[in-house]
Amino acid sequence: MIGPGSRVDTVVGGRLTGPGAHLAPAGPVDLFLSGGRIVDIAPTGALRPRGEVLDADGAFVVPGLWDHHVHVMQWSLVAQRQNLDIAESAAHAAEIMAWAPVLSDGRRVGTGFRDGLWADAPSLSLLDAATGAVPTYLINSDVHSVWMNSAAFEREAMAADETGVVREEPAFEVSRRLNDVDPAVGDAAVQAMAADAASRGVVGIIDLDMAWNASAWERRAASGFDTLRVDFGVYPEHLQRAMEAGLRSGDPVAGEGGLIRMGPLKIITDGSLGTRTAACSHHYTGEPGNTGVLNYPLDTVRDLMARATGAGITCAIHAIGDVANTAALDAFAVTGATGTIEHAQLVAHRDLARFARLGVAASVQPEHALDDRDMTDAMWRDQTALAYPLRSLADAGANLRFGSDAPVARLDPWAAMASAVHRSRDGRDPWQPDQRVDAATALAASTRGGSTSASSLAPGAVADLALCDRDPLTADEWEMRATVVSATLLSGRLTHLA
Repeated sequence: MIGPGSRVDTVVGGRLTGPGAHLAPAGPVDLFLSGGRIVDIAPTGALRPRGEVLDADGAFVVPGLWDHHVHVMQWSLVAQRQNLDIAESAAHAAEIMAWAPVLSDGRRVGTGFRDGLWADAPSLSLLDAATGAVPTYLINSDVHSVWMNSAAFEREAMAADETGVVREEPAFEVSRRLNDVDPAVGDAAVQAMAADAASRGVVGIIDLDMAWNASAWERRAASGFDTLRVDFGVYPEHLQRAMEAGLRSGDPVAGEGGLIRMGPLKIITDGSLGTRTAACSHHYTGEPGNTGVLNYPLDTVRDLMARATGAGITCAIHAIGDVANTAALDAFAVTGATGTIEHAQLVAHRDLARFARLGVAASVQPEHALDDRDMTDAMWRDQTALAYPLRSLADAGANLRFGSDAPVARLDPWAAMASAVHRSRDGRDPWQPDQRVDAATALAASTRGGSTSASSLAPGAVADLALCDRDPLTADEWEMRATVVSATLLSGRLTHLA
């Protein structure tokens, strides 16, 4: 009986759509798989099916999908944490946390609040009054700030100010500590996360957890993890360790069959919009003098990128504000590094063409545009650069790679594609509709190689496939968000079967 884990030899009765589909015969087709690859595509019934047969039953077949930016452990633990995206004010968020469950480690942890448009402000006294002696942590949706009570500051041996908020590196350190759970618990959560991703047609992710990820993924692989392809990143504090271990981008982790590979060096060069720390050329509206922050001196960024490049490690440079994006592109130009700029949320007009010219991919998260639309309109009104410029980047020849930045947004490529194509959600009018991309670009950007180098449905291609109930090239916004995946194949092996 065919089921998850089965190796499929023939997919019958599928309808190809997306990259490479135009080369296939018209109408329903059968795909013949061998050795983890597509070896032939023929009109349904033209050739005898062989081996294990998966009946597509008319489903649309697309290349397996990728999420190019995930914080795996933090996303996997979200289910255990209090959801704060409904909080309408600081007082409301504190009230929610007063009733949040206490985790087994004695902490209360909430995640997903957005304080940019709150009428009141977080304060230590407000949170203390609501939560008392239980260490309590509220993680901003953008992960660049954490609001804590006095008991949490005491537990973490950190000094508190009157706001109770830590930002940037201190916030990242708090998240690292909260994510440092028992490996057995964490790995079970990661496996559940991976199964959910596979159910959405995802075959691969880029893991950018702020940790030494090599050991964690070696452990998971040794325990049989085989649901997704994973490229894991390292951060500056671990670059020397990665170099001494001989890790090079694209190299497989020993002993796990090639699914798990070394990824990029991740450098967070500036802050975020929600925390009002993204480095911009003009001040945040209503905050004279605040143009955000650069987290590293420019010479340090260039040195890190040069060292990584010399060691065969690509670079993933977090840059949200236009000043940070310009600096990141300058660093790519000077060092000859290859890789991506992560987010690219505010880009100067003069920098659009530099992405393609330098061969730097724009790793972007389309759902963020709609999550942040009101904050962008309110806080970046005085900026002259382009906010969330998907179409402008695509028209300039940039390679777009879509992701979620989970837990900042859900790991759901169909939601990302819907936001990119329609620039609308929840019945609201499209936001900046001139920055829409077409559905073919969005689908290509959701595959391994991105919009200019998409995975293809053709003989010889790796048999990473997703079977879905509608054609993403013709679906409207609601249809795209509601897409149901009936089967996902990783090198011809079923990782999901509905």
